[in-house]
Amino acid sequence: MKKRTSQSPLTRILTIALFGLLAMGACKSKKKAVVAAPEPAPVERVEPAKPVAPVATAEELAVSKLENYFNSIANSSNVQMANSSIQEALSMFSNQETPVLIVIHEESGIKDYDEPTTIAKYLNYLKDTKKNLNFISDIRLDGNGRVSELELRRK
Repeated sequence: MKKRTSQSPLTRILTIALFGLLAMGACKSKKKAVVAAPEPAPVERVEPAKPVAPVATAEELAVSKLENYFNSIANSSNVQMANSSIQEALSMFSNQETPVLIVIHEESGIKDYDEPTTIAKYLNYLKDTKKNLNFISDIRLDGNGRVSELELRRK
């Protein structure tokens, strides 16, 4: 059997008051936290910026220049003009022996190439045939910004 100890009414009142104060204190702190929260800053209305023209990369600039050189060599009216265009074009390459690969067939990501050649030979080929039948599909630049490898495809 349990013995029941009698509690004095004062102990009961103090216990109830203690729980009441704790409950009220917890509520007050939450209210303070809500009141103390900073108001959101007003949002400034930003006008949309004008569209910026995309900046061309070094590869894109090199491709553009080389395509122009290839066309000018193929369409030159005399040998001296073709030779001067060839010299200007060669200045864009790391050396005259830079490899030029011509893709003749591609299937499932596997590429078949024509016989590898050099840029000097390819530019002279353009001068002799007076036909530019290829376009640049891939270009690699070295650390100095000069072309170190060129891949062409049929138009």
